[in-house]
Amino acid sequence: MTHVLLIRLAGPLQSWGITSRFAPYRDSHSRPTKSALIGMCAAAMGLPRSMPLQEPTRPGSPTVLGELARTVFGVRADRPGVQVRDYHTVGAGRYPLRPRDLILDHRRAAAVSADLDIGTGDRFGQHLLEDWYGAPKKIAADPVSGALVSGELTRSSLITERWYLADASFLVGLQHEDEKFLASVGRALEHPRRLLWLGRKSCPPSGTLSLGVFPGELDSVFRGRRLLPGPESAKHPESQAWAWLQVPPSVQGSTPVQDQPLSFSSSGSEHTTRWEITRRITIAPDAADWEDIIP
Repeated sequence: MTHVLLIRLAGPLQSWGITSRFAPYRDSHSRPTKSALIGMCAAAMGLPRSMPLQEPTRPGSPTVLGELARTVFGVRADRPGVQVRDYHTVGAGRYPLRPRDLILDHRRAAAVSADLDIGTGDRFGQHLLEDWYGAPKKIAADPVSGALVSGELTRSSLITERWYLADASFLVGLQHEDEKFLASVGRALEHPRRLLWLGRKSCPPSGTLSLGVFPGELDSVFRGRRLLPGPESAKHPESQAWAWLQVPPSVQGSTPVQDQPLSFSSSGSEHTTRWEITRRITIAPDAADWEDIIP
């Protein structure tokens, strides 16, 4: 028999990138991805990023991260949210010189040494540099002196286009055979060992995350629970929502999604393909209400 851990993902902003990394254009998927959700659970449980999916000394035996990765994943969009574009600029202009700039670039230190020697007062930072922003980049040893220097001395503004989902609320399900394992994941989400966020560090989750473990499969559990409460749910109660359910690739109508996690290594995460179907979920008339949810 299988069980499903239900997780509430809600907040002012969410961002679930699926195609872009740190680039001028940073997208957001219309719903949470499996890799992001598994990464959130792993962070809540305090698992190291270097943990493999299989025990190195016992081939075929999954680690805790491996058990998370092999869960069957589903998302119900109770409030799909609204896409928001952020035209973001960073850098350029004139900024105070900092001690770390002198330590990491002896050429720049020499250029302002005279001004520093005659400077008065007990505060550092009155010396301005043109076209300088943030920490030095491309740090390497100088071939002559051996000192650490910056290989990039100029700064210009960095312009990015970032997309978010505003005021969205998703009900995520993780299906697994081990009820106790799912319960331990739920406890970790409510008492995380690391900070959690909804796809991006600027998007913290709000209120209750773990909603409990229920017997059954994703489809039946989704149908048996009412839509998550929200600002408009009392005025305009709805009985349907779109859902995306992970299925075997042989299921007719399934489509591939490149978000099945293989590794969360700091040197670069890896993903492979899983398959899912899109389904309109009709909430059962006798569906259970939610209780004790902190919004």
